[in-house]
Amino acid sequence: MSRTLKKDQINWKAILRINTWVQIVVGVSLAVFAMRGFMIPNRFMDGGVTGISILISETYHSVHISLLVLLFNILFIYLGYKKIGKTFAVITTIAVILLAVGLYVIEFEPVTTDKFLIAVIGGVLMGAGVGFVIRSGGVIDGAEVIAVFTKRKTGFSNSEIILLFNTVIFSLAAIGFGLETAMYSIITYFTASKATEYVVDGIEEFTAIHIVSAFPEEIKQYLVNELGKGITVYNGKRGYLPGSFDIKADCEIIVTVVSRLEITKVNEGILQIDPKAFVYIQQVKEASGGVLKMKNHAH
Repeated sequence: MSRTLKKDQINWKAILRINTWVQIVVGVSLAVFAMRGFMIPNRFMDGGVTGISILISETYHSVHISLLVLLFNILFIYLGYKKIGKTFAVITTIAVILLAVGLYVIEFEPVTTDKFLIAVIGGVLMGAGVGFVIRSGGVIDGAEVIAVFTKRKTGFSNSEIILLFNTVIFSLAAIGFGLETAMYSIITYFTASKATEYVVDGIEEFTAIHIVSAFPEEIKQYLVNELGKGITVYNGKRGYLPGSFDIKADCEIIVTVVSRLEITKVNEGILQIDPKAFVYIQQVKEASGGVLKMKNHAH
């Protein structure tokens, strides 16, 4: 039986883990509270799918926002399934369905009408909700997925694609809801973005994963052949432990760079190969070249 987690396999162990469900429920609950208590009653928007859904729902009141959130995310779930993997798609589907149900079932009076508080507190709550769902291995907004998917065809960075995407949304908001509301919505979006970064431990667009394992060849096969990732291998030494400082052995240190949406999937695959593997994650401000460059310029 192979130790590696195939690309087309669903990791049900990760999906059914209590920690995963806690993060999904907490994340969705915060997002619903932010949207129902702050953003929707005051016509404030976040970016991405959430922003589009609020814009259309508040413009055409016959369409419920829960339906829009569900419909718009279907395409992004499919793209995530093709680009990132089945486990990501399943977790995202669960999170999006819970978000849609929450928005349909829960309604309450706005917490405040103060525009600054809406922008800041609503943004923090929304961003924290998104962050918790990302930590679970999925998303509740497809903007980042389409950025990952589009990047290889355009050459633009994820941040640039998301910025362009949201610029269109906020421009439409300025036309439909007024310039002042659109400007406060931009504050909401940036507040939410920072809150998301904080919740996911400040993970940047790219993250370097370093692995020391007793099964280096299988780890390398998994990263390169199963996930299509580039790797760098350093020769090192392991050991030097308290009480056995003189005991040491040669080892390989495997390094790969992934997007923040792929961290959970990569980690699960590594630990399935070697549960005792030493894995540490390092933030990367910017990365280019190698396999990343090849993917950017493919097609």
